[in-house]
Amino acid sequence: MYLQIFNNPTHGLAHVCYSSRVSCKVRLSRVLAMPPSSILLHMDESNDLPKPKKGICQSEDSKNSLNSLSADSLLRQANTVGIIGGVSTDSTLKFVKKLVDWSSKDGKSSLPFVLCSDPALNKELLLYEENSYPSLYHRAESAPVDRKLIVGNLRNKRRYLEKCGAKLILMPCHIAHIWYEEVCEGSSVPLLHMGECIAKELQEAKMKPLEAGNPLRVGVMATSATLSAGFYQEKLQSNGFEAVLPDKATMEHTVIPSIEAMKREDMEGARNLLRIALQVLLVQAVNVVMLGSDEMRDLLPGDDPLLKKCVDPMDALARSAIKWAENQCS
Repeated sequence: MYLQIFNNPTHGLAHVCYSSRVSCKVRLSRVLAMPPSSILLHMDESNDLPKPKKGICQSEDSKNSLNSLSADSLLRQANTVGIIGGVSTDSTLKFVKKLVDWSSKDGKSSLPFVLCSDPALNKELLLYEENSYPSLYHRAESAPVDRKLIVGNLRNKRRYLEKCGAKLILMPCHIAHIWYEEVCEGSSVPLLHMGECIAKELQEAKMKPLEAGNPLRVGVMATSATLSAGFYQEKLQSNGFEAVLPDKATMEHTVIPSIEAMKREDMEGARNLLRIALQVLLVQAVNVVMLGSDEMRDLLPGDDPLLKKCVDPMDALARSAIKWAENQCS
């Protein structure tokens, strides 16, 4: 599948072609319209834009747009951002919406960006996350995950975005940050780390410890794969915070059952279990809880009082990218 956005400042008319030989035009809502000079690339496993198969209609504008893609930079603005899609396309698009909305406040132009999404990479990342709960997802033997394949795929996406003209790379995906250092190797542009972004924001908030004489404590709520990787804990500790994780009992009796309930589409049950898990962390004198899981974040309604005690690394990543872009233009 390829997705090419033709810039329409009002609605953002997109022409979409699927490999299943279905062709259609999609009119995006005003809030999802892409800013001028922004491109979405939906790539295949070879990290190339798939060629339309026989029988798929393709408009002349679409042909010209695809033919213009070359090794030369597509976008030449100094504040162009490159985005590598993660486990969930829906979550990636929500992140892009925030980036566009927040950067275009007060009449400003939103950030130019290139978004690269690969279903094969999404599948590998999801499988890696699911394998961290073998009893939950795979009662039988699960397929092994090739970490080298994931790293190579992420690196290829990074290189492609650099060729497209990106001056900053973002990975709005918790699991992908497990291989952050490896993905950064050989990069000619900076790549923001969500853990560093949220830790710096917490520092700037100048909170005081709830217990005198103790370091400021931050709870970390995430999936087993993210918690086991330890990158959020490391970034918090290196910035002077004490990271507090769910204990084994909390994981076994609330966090994992909450995920199980989500998979059964028992959203109310999942929500109640997550609330219990968050409250267990909060009673341990933590100032805030960092939600390192999009599924968990989306479980809670926007008016849930517990959200006032939570922070989202995705939001911190978007704000950090906007600050970077403003500095590039100043």
